[in-house]
Amino acid sequence: MNILALFAGLFSGILGSMGLGGGTVLIIYLSFFENKGQFSNQGINLIFFIPIALFSVILYSVKKQIKYKLIIPIILGGILGIFIGVSLAEMTGAKLLAKLFGLFLCILGIKEIISLLITNK
Repeated sequence: MNILALFAGLFSGILGSMGLGGGTVLIIYLSFFENKGQFSNQGINLIFFIPIALFSVILYSVKKQIKYKLIIPIILGGILGIFIGVSLAEMTGAKLLAKLFGLFLCILGIKEIISLLITNK
């Protein structure tokens, strides 16, 4: 077994179950260490997410931390987002999509640094 793959899955699962973007870790791992294409990475990430999400839903349900009244509108928005996202991904192509993903990570990192600096003053 590949130890790096095990750690990537472990950290992706931990972050994903906390709602902190575990897919980002998985996509970065697949891009750099497995040399997969962006579309393949996204597909693998989505399949990986199913059992993680299911297990997380069970645990959060047991702890009564899910607001069920919000679920339907969020699911409907998510389904609409799926169709829009897949269409946009196909139109942009894998190389541009990978660059946009990297840009998104950079912007998110800068936002988090600025937020941290502002809250620590």
